[in-house]
Amino acid sequence: MFQRFRSVRIALAVTFTAALFLVTSLNAGQTMTPEKLWQLKRLGEVTISPDGQLAVYGVATYQWKKETKNDDLYLLDLASGQSRRLTSHQAADINPIFSADSKHLYFLSNREDEAKFQLYRIALDGGEAERISNSKNGLANVHLLPGEKHMLYSEEVSLGKPVTNLFEDLPNSEARLYDDLKLRHWDSWFEGTYAHLHLADISGANPRDLMKGLTQDTPTKPFGDRGDFTISPDGREFAYAALEPDRPAGSTDTGIYLLNRDSSKAELLTKGMGGYDLQPHYSPNGKYLAWLSMETPGYESDRNRLMLYDRATRKMEELTVGLDQTIDHFAWQNDSTIIFNAPTEGTYQLYRMAITKSGDTHKAEITQITEGRHNLTGFTVHGDVILAKKSTHERPYELVKVNADGSLQTMTDINGEFYADLNLPTVETLWVDATDGKKIHNWVIKPPNFDPNKKYPLLVYCQGGPQAMVSQFFSYRWNFHLMAAQGYVVVGVNRRGLPGFGREWNDSIKGDYGGQPMRDILSATDAMLAMDYIDRERVGAIGASFGGYSVFRLMGMNSGENKRFQSMISHCGLFNLEGWYGATEELFFPNRDLGGPYWESEAQKKQYAENSPSNYVQNWETPLLVIHGQKDYRVPLTEGLQAFQAAKMRGLKARFLYFPDEGHWVLKPQNGILWHRVFFQWLDETLPAGKNKAS
Repeated sequence: MFQRFRSVRIALAVTFTAALFLVTSLNAGQTMTPEKLWQLKRLGEVTISPDGQLAVYGVATYQWKKETKNDDLYLLDLASGQSRRLTSHQAADINPIFSADSKHLYFLSNREDEAKFQLYRIALDGGEAERISNSKNGLANVHLLPGEKHMLYSEEVSLGKPVTNLFEDLPNSEARLYDDLKLRHWDSWFEGTYAHLHLADISGANPRDLMKGLTQDTPTKPFGDRGDFTISPDGREFAYAALEPDRPAGSTDTGIYLLNRDSSKAELLTKGMGGYDLQPHYSPNGKYLAWLSMETPGYESDRNRLMLYDRATRKMEELTVGLDQTIDHFAWQNDSTIIFNAPTEGTYQLYRMAITKSGDTHKAEITQITEGRHNLTGFTVHGDVILAKKSTHERPYELVKVNADGSLQTMTDINGEFYADLNLPTVETLWVDATDGKKIHNWVIKPPNFDPNKKYPLLVYCQGGPQAMVSQFFSYRWNFHLMAAQGYVVVGVNRRGLPGFGREWNDSIKGDYGGQPMRDILSATDAMLAMDYIDRERVGAIGASFGGYSVFRLMGMNSGENKRFQSMISHCGLFNLEGWYGATEELFFPNRDLGGPYWESEAQKKQYAENSPSNYVQNWETPLLVIHGQKDYRVPLTEGLQAFQAAKMRGLKARFLYFPDEGHWVLKPQNGILWHRVFFQWLDETLPAGKNKAS
């Protein structure tokens, strides 16, 4: 898997983990439904106490009929494996932080004001939580400084007058006025506010904006969290990640900044490094700072390198030279050891990096810790204790402890009662030959109580990203367990252009959206059609984002003797690449993947034309369901509307599902259930699967 290069010696210790979650009955007759999916509890943030004896984890519970969500905290005794509920308020209790003596827990809650989170503290041996802070604007992403008298947190600040209030005598106008391309992001218009780091007393008194006047955010939006900034062990220095101020719209130049506690100006540590730099973490002794860094400017799916900065010598170096893999997340285990996870052939596994110093350089020996069919993410480390969140296609996250031999010990079973009488699908690995002789990895999910003598409809799942691996995720939209429970065989194709299979495989999608990636999907489809248990007359292609693009592109390849699919479902898919370039809010995607604007050269015009699904509508003859959200600014609504209109003008059976209150994803509970009901209704109409549903 890895190659040997210069200063990095890589050793793979292959271990096998056989940890399984408890399921007391596999033949009780119940199967997953959209409504049941939203009854599942969701594992939240996990943290370990300073003495290594306890852990706290969050659990979120949704009430889909009321469209409400509740977050509670649970205390776990690591020796006994026993958990007990620590908070039970009908509010959101999040952001857990142990006190230095491991006797109290600090956390954020909005129990007194739904719009504002404040800091609370509760004794672990019993008692009620007490409110600690009285911050005027509320708190987010809190870290406590050593001594627990001060806190570091993020707060939204306004720089300049919001554009909606540009003219005070026109208070009812909702117009917006912009002079810059950075006018919206994902699902929100820019309103002139930024997330800034603040330092204050633990009570919230004496707040100080540490980024005053700077047009940059930390945490980075919209996915950043308190992992985007950190505090040195002595409490004297802060390190944070933020996009360069006044960056161009197509830039991914996130830098790592260092700020002395008593200073008013931060130092940019990563000057001249034009890609993403994220997740700064100090070593336990404070000697080093490490972070993840992408080398290529404008390429958001570049390999994440692990960088090391010696604070005494001010020397910076990469520890992952020669590692043909990207890193997702990392944590210091001790002063010379780092634990990280990485996408690995359709899974996420944990690795250990042992760091040694030779002269003025450092070497790293990397060893794979875990193995198995799972995703291990959201992990936290304290000495020899490693806790990780584990998911599979069958089950959402549960908390596991990683043993010294790499095996996994299940620590929570928050959905055990739910799964006790639930029939589970079967998940298998399938490797197929690509048209160029390479091998394509696939996940095949079969219905509960699968009968090889029956014929089943097939759903070919086209992944989005475009560079996002089909791993052992448990999605609340593209849920393979739910699809299989309705009687479908599902194949998830790790086509060209995805991580987890080496950088060449990941990077090869550039300039070839509609080429080899589509041939890979078709190769996987043909391999499944050769299976005796697949009904060739009931095959659908489904996907979102780039997966939605793939569906539109496959529509143009699905005619005559090449017809494989009888139904198509595309959610927020790219249809007209020229139109998409003119409307998407993140220009680094087309600038990198498609080489820049379509008007720059004849070669560019040709590439856009060859890869755009809009230029193959004349071949469309397959029923099509299009799903899109009004607030999707990554793939704007007009992409879905154009595809739907084209299908109707072609005289096809077509349907358009529109969400006025959703963006690139469907996040609200009732919208999610409606999404699934329409999804399966469409499949029942176009691939009638009822007669072969699992019993």
